[in-house]
Amino acid sequence: MTFFLALRNIAKNKKNNAIIILLIAIISFIFFIGNSIIEKSNISLYQAFNTSLTGDVVLQKKSDTSMNLFGANTPVIDEFFVIPTLPAYDEIMKIINTEKGISEITSQVSGKAYLDLMGIRSPALLCGIDAKTYFSMFPGIILEEGRILYDGEYGAMITKDRALRIERQNGRYPEIGSPLLFTSGGNLGFKIREVPLVGIFSYQNPGLFMNEIIIIDPQTVRVLNSIRVATSSDIELSDDALFMLSADIDDIFFMDFFDYQPVYEEEFSVDFLQAWLSESPVNDSGSVTGGDWNFIIISLENNVSAASFINSINKKIEPFGVTAVDWRTAVGLSAILLLLIQVLFNAGIVLVCVAGVITVINILLISVFRRTREIGTLRAIGASDMFISSLILLENIILSVFAGTAGIIAGSVFMKLINSLTIRIPNELIASLFGGSVLSFEFIPRVAGFSFLLALLLGIIVSIYPVYVTLRIEPMEAVRQG
Repeated sequence: MTFFLALRNIAKNKKNNAIIILLIAIISFIFFIGNSIIEKSNISLYQAFNTSLTGDVVLQKKSDTSMNLFGANTPVIDEFFVIPTLPAYDEIMKIINTEKGISEITSQVSGKAYLDLMGIRSPALLCGIDAKTYFSMFPGIILEEGRILYDGEYGAMITKDRALRIERQNGRYPEIGSPLLFTSGGNLGFKIREVPLVGIFSYQNPGLFMNEIIIIDPQTVRVLNSIRVATSSDIELSDDALFMLSADIDDIFFMDFFDYQPVYEEEFSVDFLQAWLSESPVNDSGSVTGGDWNFIIISLENNVSAASFINSINKKIEPFGVTAVDWRTAVGLSAILLLLIQVLFNAGIVLVCVAGVITVINILLISVFRRTREIGTLRAIGASDMFISSLILLENIILSVFAGTAGIIAGSVFMKLINSLTIRIPNELIASLFGGSVLSFEFIPRVAGFSFLLALLLGIIVSIYPVYVTLRIEPMEAVRQG
């Protein structure tokens, strides 16, 4: 009875109700489209990094500065930030190995350096890996040429994207076995290391900055980072090597190399430096007994919540000065920026909702005043306050259902239209967020459900004040006004 009466009232007031449906539908449409884009971006980022770089949880030294796998999450200090090594590495590994819900564990030491390859010099992000566990943990790493890095060997792997860039600049494609020369600077001067190219790889879902990554043996990264490794015997360096650790970088590249008379006729070059390194190799003897790593990376089983795991493990590792973070923090600014965009977007939706609610309430109040006689008559013949309020609320809920459904349908049609246009994304950052270079939308049922619930919530909210006004109408006064 109440339902059919609500439908009759809606039909009698078509004009005002059409405006209400349109306003709520627009809000639902904007919410649906915006959050579909953001949610798809979240999924794309997670797939890109979880299966290729970060896993689900990353353990790092506790610090006042938020860290990602390659530096600080604060751009202002990132250039000067040095990633600390993990304290009590062996103890932390013992704790982790007893935890349930873990599928894979690996370790990483990170660094930044300049790479000289075939005469092309470019910056690189270094992933010094535990080769025994790294590649099995990250199936998103696809071998294109050569082979993967073996455990215990000195070598490096570059991305296919970097190899193609070198080919465009140099005219030749890097060959397996080519020497890679790495240079890094620090407080003690600069470090130079040369390792062979063992493989070329690509990422299944390359995210922003991932093509700049070089997978390399951890000992090379430690040397470039000036990390002292615990060994079974002391390492003795030559006088020349000691001078290189303390020399100013400008001094190295003047003709008075090492402040003595030059004995080479050719000018200083990369080839000259490679020849000098081959004659003065760094003594790498000594077996590593400590765990000089920056991060421990963990992949969880499918049914394990990363948030719950982080809360649990942090209680156990906090006394060691170590903390666990999720994949988003480990990725850095691109993933954190997306989360910020989502918060700001939904904050804007709240403001739009407030404006919409005020407009709809005014329309409903006008409708209530026009129905004063009808409402008074219902109360005069014995209709209870509960019946009157239920009738008004039901009418608005029906309008909200129509509006929410219309907003989702319109959003779905809009998505299909955009997908059919095959719009290419020229910006690398935006392309990484959308999971590809072509703009495409995806229907996400969860977002559609939230959009529909938002429409219903608006329908309930806008009913509160009009119902209050309706219940204040006195039957006799309503009849006299009618």
